[in-house]
Formats: sequence, C-alpha cells, structure tokens
Amino acid sequence: MTTTITHFINGAETAGEGDRTQPVYNPATGEATGELRLANRADIEAVVAAAKAASEIWAETSLTKRTAVLFKFRELLAANVQELAKIVTSEHGKVVSDAAGEVGRGLEVVEYACGASQSLKGEYSDQVSGGIDVFSFRQPLGVVAGITPFNFPVMVPLWMAPVAIVTGNAFILKPSERDPSASLFMARLWKEAGLPDGVFNVLQGDKEAVDGLLTHPDVDGISFVGSTPIAKYVHETATKHGKRVQALGGAKNHAVVMPDADMDLAADHINAAAFGSAGQRCMAISVAVAVGDAAESLVAKLKERAEAVKVANGMEPDADMGPVITPQSRARLQKIVGEAQEDGAALVVDGRDLLVKDHENGFFVGPTVIDHVRREMTAYQEEIFGPVLAVVRVANIEEALEVINSNPYGNGTAIFTSSGAYARAFTRGVTVGMVGVNVPLPVPVAWHSFGGWKDSLFGDHHIYGPDGVRFYTRGKVVTQRWPEPKQASNASFAFPSH
Repeated sequence: MTTTITHFINGAETAGEGDRTQPVYNPATGEATGELRLANRADIEAVVAAAKAASEIWAETSLTKRTAVLFKFRELLAANVQELAKIVTSEHGKVVSDAAGEVGRGLEVVEYACGASQSLKGEYSDQVSGGIDVFSFRQPLGVVAGITPFNFPVMVPLWMAPVAIVTGNAFILKPSERDPSASLFMARLWKEAGLPDGVFNVLQGDKEAVDGLLTHPDVDGISFVGSTPIAKYVHETATKHGKRVQALGGAKNHAVVMPDADMDLAADHINAAAFGSAGQRCMAISVAVAVGDAAESLVAKLKERAEAVKVANGMEPDADMGPVITPQSRARLQKIVGEAQEDGAALVVDGRDLLVKDHENGFFVGPTVIDHVRREMTAYQEEIFGPVLAVVRVANIEEALEVINSNPYGNGTAIFTSSGAYARAFTRGVTVGMVGVNVPLPVPVAWHSFGGWKDSLFGDHHIYGPDGVRFYTRGKVVTQRWPEPKQASNASFAFPSH
C-alpha cells in the first residue's frame, strides 16, 4: 500500500489543486511507498498568500513568545528523534543511527535559535552629538523559502526554519521529492508547539514549485542547498527577481594524509566519512590525498576497512551503510567507476555489483576505493555523491594544497597529521570554507556558521549561526533627538556632523 503525501499550508495538510503526482520509493527494497502531490501555480499562490498574511502578525509578536514556541518545538523534536529517524530511513535509505544523528545536529540549530534574544538585541550609542542618540536593531525579511536536498531531509530544513522563524519570518519549505514525509512530520510538531498557522508551510513539488518560489514577488528570501549547477540557477534567478539568496552548492572534499599521521585513526575516519550515508553527504570525503610514504599504508588500511563495511537495509540495527537514493544514481556511480578503471586507475575495492540478500531490488552500491586517480579523470572532477573514494598520490604538502586549491569546489577539507606546523600551514593556506584537523567532517557547531568557498556557495551569507540571523533579517539604524520645546533647532543647510 502507498500513502498520499500532501502539502501543509496555513496550519493544515492539504492535497492542493495540482493533479500531478510522483511515486516515492524505499531505496532498500525498490518498492513505491508513497504518492507525492506536486504543486501547481494555484498551490504556490495559496502557500505564499498564507505565509505573507502570517508574517505580518508574527513579525510583531514579541521575541519572548517566539522563543517560547522554539523551546516547545525543541522539546517535541527531542522526544520524537527515533520516529523521525525511521521516516528518514524508509525514504532515504541511510541507517537509523545515522538518521538519528541527523536529527541531533538539527536540534543544535533549534537550541541556537532559542537563544536568539542575544543575537537580536542590537546596539546603542549614547550622546553621539548634542542630545542625539543612535541605536540599531534587526527586523525580519517577511516571507522566506527553503529549498532542501534529499540527503538530509531533517537536518537541512532545521538549518533554516528555526532561525528564520525566531527572527520573525514566515517560512515555506520545499523539500526534495525523494524523501518528503519528514517535512510533514516536522510541520505537525511546529503546530503542536503553538506556532501560528501560516508561519511554517510545506510545499511539495518539482521544478514548477521551485521556479514559482524563485520568482514570486511576495517571497523575500531564498535558502537553497543542492548541486552547484542548480545553486547557480537558484542564485541567478532569485537575485534577478530582487530576492536575498543563499545557495549552497556541491563539493569535492579532500582529506590530506601526511606520513606522520596516525594511519589507523586516519583510515578509520576517512572510511566512515567516505561511506557513511552511502557517501551522499555534501561533507563526505570523496578524495584521499596521500602524501609521500603515507600512500601504501593508507591504501592497505582503507581496503581492509571498506571490505568490512556492512551494507544492508538501514532499518537493521547492525547496518553500517544503506542504499543510494535511486537506480539512476547507482547506474551513474557504476559508470564513473568503470571509466576510471579504463583510464588506468587501480580498483582496490569494487562495490558496483553488490547484492544484498532479500533486497535484490534495492538500490545498493558497496564501498568502492580507487587508487592512482588522476585529476583529469571523471572520478576526480565530478561530485560523485556515492560510496566511492578516490585516492590521489602527491609528493608533499605543497602539492596537496595545490590539488585542493585548484579544484573549483571549496566546501570542506581535512588534514591528518601529528605536526602542528603542517596543520597550521594547511589551515591557513587552503581555499576551503570549513577545515578539519584530524577531524574528517568539519561541520561547524550551531553557534558558528556553515558554508563553503568558490563553487560551493553563491551569495554572501553562510547558513545557520550568526550568518543565519543576518541573512533572515535586515539591519535598521535610528538616529534620534528629543529637544526641549524652547530649544533652538540649530538647523543648517550644511551637511550635519558631530
């Protein structure tokens, strides 16, 4: 049996006016489990109208009342981690423990948003001139939309919505069509937490829904996470229509392993960072850069660990890795690995033809390690977004930095070393937005902001943290004087100064 997955508009689930639908699959079984309603123009108009009306009231609601809703939402979310994780696993495929971890990282941002009073308190300058004071504060944009990817159907919306909502905006979530059910579960939690109708909405859909939000005159801001080509399109289209935009794009994350590194630590963490969530993370390590004598030892240890990864239905408690999201994704991975082998790369571990017992129709690809990858190969140039780790060999740290800095992406990177000198040279010299030292997935905690450089980010603001508050608000500065009734005005045609 399949369930119908609807929109959530103005505080209620609704099928909407659009008559197009799309199946939603369980990637572990290959079975269709849901039928997703796709928005049409009437649905877009309805959700934006509801959000606009709600934003005008919500913006004037006291910060105390707004944060009270955030605290309640945080409580409800924490109480439903496992249920939400199972929903994610059933449509995305990642193992339940990983899905629960995703919810946990989203909770961090909710908790940060609960403390928004600190970020929004503004500044005050007394007596800047005779009888004149200046103060500043921040006000919400109005209606903002979040367009989110399949790989984190809970965490990425939680990178956006809590900060947008606590700062006084109404939020429209356009989740991925691949795993949309988590969005409705969160919408119910927002309503149970006491959020007024229309402040959080879910619009299900495809390109028609996206384009409708990017061009609608009553949408003031767009947050996007996805591939670089679409991030460029979102940024260009929405900016052209006068919107504030933060668009996070793709990645090609390198982990540099120096000869002095703890090889077991490096291999353990690169293995997890490459194959966790089947490599479908924008912060996954997809390239290991082996420096000098590190190469032979590192590749041997990576082979051993990759072959030990248990690939299974993500619902199984001892599974390490689940399937990829679609059969098309699996076919693309198989093609890229095959081309690398034909071009002279060494296939250390080949997971292309993995079959999981009793799940022969699932979309599985096993961990794959390719050594002696050259930079002109497709396996290096493209964001693979699957459980494929390419090993590039270099002679020294200078060459390692050149490899990374010449790559068009600049999302995340890491270095494994026991040398403070190497670590400092690397962190200062690399042209990447997020850097780990003996940490493979340097995703910042919620009170810092997440964002890359180069083709991994379009727009001026990173996501969540202080940048998130700045993105969803506009600054306003007030210069005021309260003269005594009989005081001379001292007005002048000259430009005033202190």
